Amino acid sequence: MEQVQLNSNVFSLLEDKIKMIKKGSEAIYLVGPIKLPVNLYGKTVEFKWYSWLKSENATEDFQRVINQLSSANLADYQQSSVLVYGDFEYDEEALIRMHSICHTGDIFGSKRCDCGYQLKQSMKMITEHGTGALFYLANHEGRGIGLFSKAIAYILQENGFDTVEANEELGFADDSRNYDDAIEVLKALRTKPVTLITNNPKKLKALKAAGLPVSGRTPLWGDISEYNKKYLQTKVKKSGHMG
Repeated sequence: MEQVQLNSNVFSLLEDKIKMIKKGSEAIYLVGPIKLPVNLYGKTVEFKWYSWLKSENATEDFQRVINQLSSANLADYQQSSVLVYGDFEYDEEALIRMHSICHTGDIFGSKRCDCGYQLKQSMKMITEHGTGALFYLANHEGRGIGLFSKAIAYILQENGFDTVEANEELGFADDSRNYDDAIEVLKALRTKPVTLITNNPKKLKALKAAGLPVSGRTPLWGDISEYNKKYLQTKVKKSGHMG
């Protein structure tokens, strides 16, 4: 596919919506904010949406970055994003959620996990609080093993293995997720303290290790059923999740 040369008039609409976050020789390109009305429990709530793209070659020539998009095959890969609500940059108190993509739970509403519930409920908590952000981390499927590997792990789970055992049998760590890029984006959007919506101590540790001001943690449990009871128990017993 030939590289497209962007019209200068079109670029003028985009250049103020792109920000480069330098990370050594690499860069994270953050695009937004974009108005995103969301149907949340029957009500329309307007969020501000951002997406980001990591590149090994840092350049402040944003027109060049955009020109390369049509030949980059980005649909074959994963990009993450963040939904922001309220005055996230300046309000004193903000709730945030680092949510790992779950194709089966978030999209299909699977009851094998509680991910779909956590996604919607954390968005509800953020809007009720008045300020916050939900980071949707697209390379975190199956705690970092990917969707195809997750499907294979599900077969093992149907034959008696728990989540941790299934991942380890396939050669993966229990949890191989990385939050570095999301943390860089968070730093670019907000410097004031945040309260993290999570049961996972590893997420809390990652934020604190990066020097982010964390004012507290809010747990998020719910949607317990016969289908995910063992999954949730394993989170507590083997992965150290907190109540």
